[in-house]
Amino acid sequence: MREIRFEQEPEPVDGKGRNTELGIVTYTFVFLFLLMVGYLTYLNVFKASELNSNAYNTKQDANTDKYIRGSIVSADGNVLAQTQVADDGTETRVYPYANVFAHAIGYSSNGKAGLEAACNYDLLDSHASVLSQLQKEDENEKTLGDSVVVTLNTTLQNAAYQALGGYNGAVVALEPKTGKILAMVSKPDYDPNAIEEIWESVVTDSSSSVLLNRATQGLYPPGSTFKILTTLAFIRQQPVAYKTFDFTCNSQLTVDDVTINCYNGNAHGEENLEGAFTHSCNTAFAQIGLDLDNADFRSMCEEFLFNKSLPTTMQHSTSQFALTADSSYGEQMTTAIGQGDTLVTPLHMALITATVANGGIMMKPYMVDHIEASDGTMVSKNSPSKYKRLMTTEEAKILTGYMKETVLSGTASALNGYSFSAAGKTGSAEYGANGVEGTHSWFVGFSNVDDPDLVVAVIAEDGGTGSQTAVPIAAQVFQAYYSVKGIS
Repeated sequence: MREIRFEQEPEPVDGKGRNTELGIVTYTFVFLFLLMVGYLTYLNVFKASELNSNAYNTKQDANTDKYIRGSIVSADGNVLAQTQVADDGTETRVYPYANVFAHAIGYSSNGKAGLEAACNYDLLDSHASVLSQLQKEDENEKTLGDSVVVTLNTTLQNAAYQALGGYNGAVVALEPKTGKILAMVSKPDYDPNAIEEIWESVVTDSSSSVLLNRATQGLYPPGSTFKILTTLAFIRQQPVAYKTFDFTCNSQLTVDDVTINCYNGNAHGEENLEGAFTHSCNTAFAQIGLDLDNADFRSMCEEFLFNKSLPTTMQHSTSQFALTADSSYGEQMTTAIGQGDTLVTPLHMALITATVANGGIMMKPYMVDHIEASDGTMVSKNSPSKYKRLMTTEEAKILTGYMKETVLSGTASALNGYSFSAAGKTGSAEYGANGVEGTHSWFVGFSNVDDPDLVVAVIAEDGGTGSQTAVPIAAQVFQAYYSVKGIS
């Protein structure tokens, strides 16, 4: 019998389906390619300076064979860092002001810190004329790198350094309208000229913190300076009741097992909100803390950049605010007076104060004014930049009034009577760790109240009350500012 075979016909190819698959693959590759191009463009255009200056970038000193590291110059024209070249070609980085600008300017050997790190790429680049650079090459010589001109003022920096004296801590002075930092001091300090000599002893001593810039990286309980934000939260949450707030202070407020004391056992008597702020009444503010909605309070503080990065490229620590919706009454009370788990940097407190002084607008802080070539040609210039409006002009006006009264009749009255008007808030921040207890002295405030032009933040470790130590330090800085015309 003949075998009959039936051949199975191949299924027809769906051309439309295959084209769809091919299209998906093509578009995916195109999308990934464009994404890669966009990312590389972002890195090279927007992040180039930051990446080039990053301490982990092993190529950041690639230009040392071509360029002599440029100078760092103050706003008033004084050299803060420069490279001296010996006859044999040996280069030495010199810091004429030694310890005074140590943390702000930093160092450039044994790693880099401060502006030496942040501006590393600019200092090892040159925008001098091509002709002069070619001439240097023909003569087998290096070209001098660009100079970084900073906003720091030598008179104000010296005044802040001397005023802080033997205290560990920090002083920050800035313009509230621009964000320009005019002075930044941190102690304990070091001589950047001797960084190679002291390096081993510093890095091997676990108890040493001389390299830490306390102005930007030191985290402290804010004490009563934090009442600026507690007051703002109360005004917002109780827009009517805050005007009629009334509290009788007997020096203590006890809720179950938690007792809050006013400093030195002072009984302030009957206080309205302005009086409680002016006299820094802890018990009144502890009661306010109990009355606040925790979630709203936290949200507001995070708007003011607690638990977030500050709007600056400067290396800095993140201030901490731990209160949550379900926090205990004890945490509510201590947080309201700037104690508990709240921690803040001096720079951050300066920015909060500047926001009040600037009618509710926080400006981005900066220390580099411009970059110029060795022949004086302008390369680039930074301009004041707004971060965000964080409070209304009316809220800022209310807080300014309270802070002004604090100087006129309250805890900052040592600032009263000068040729300039001032507004501020003191703080006595208690701390305790490993059996060691003490009180840090705080002051934050601004001068020329009707048209503010300078904000000063001071933290003096173990300085006692704010009125005792921090206010006199701030007074010296304000005086220096007004004693020299043209400070900017």
